[in-house]
Amino acid sequence: MCGRYVSTRSPEDLSRLFEAARRSSGEDVEPSWNVAPTDAVWAVLERLDRTSGELERQLRALRWGLVPSWSKSPGSGAKMINARVETVHEKPAYRKAFAARRCLLPADGFYEWQPVAATAAAKAYKQPYFIRPEDGSVMAMAGLYEFWRDPAVTADDDPAAWLATCTVITTEATDAAGRIHPRMPLTVAAEDHAAWLDPGHRDPDALRAMLASPGAGRLDVRAVTTAVNSVRNNGPHLLDDAPGAPAA
Repeated sequence: MCGRYVSTRSPEDLSRLFEAARRSSGEDVEPSWNVAPTDAVWAVLERLDRTSGELERQLRALRWGLVPSWSKSPGSGAKMINARVETVHEKPAYRKAFAARRCLLPADGFYEWQPVAATAAAKAYKQPYFIRPEDGSVMAMAGLYEFWRDPAVTADDDPAAWLATCTVITTEATDAAGRIHPRMPLTVAAEDHAAWLDPGHRDPDALRAMLASPGAGRLDVRAVTTAVNSVRNNGPHLLDDAPGAPAA
């Protein structure tokens, strides 16, 4: 799975990298070295402009953890941070979003953990590893987004009436990432961004064919400080090397 990741690029940089117009949703997204479920995250998506009626690529803040439109409450979002590529096109929670509401979730890299057994000198713990493309390029993680309408808010034009959420599509992990955890996020290559984001593109086989391993499988994996294990911690120090950690 992908349960924690790093996203530190500014909205200005992301707008330039993805050629997307920034759209305010009233939610601020700060650089984060410990993005966790239910956090606000930057997403790149394409929507029809209400004024011109033309398709527009946008950079928007979404909540991580998809809440289906038919859900009775937003509480399910924390459990729906990942969608498996093997079943995303058929699961009731994801299939409509996969058909027409796809997005890109920019990331510097992601974390996975390995359990470390207790010894006579230390308790058992989980060792975090930071996984990123070897060249340091931004990861355009494949995602889906959805809108949930709060029935307690009467006016449709009230911003509080709508909750916009997202999920990361994952697959079986390979290469370096596979030595840490059996699942990993999928990404979309730059040449496929337009087709992936186009809500009119609805061929599930063609869409899944666009998905690839981050960094084209050329990944850097290194053990980092266990401070990242707590969602309360944040900052560049979370990427400090963990001396004496088990090899990946």
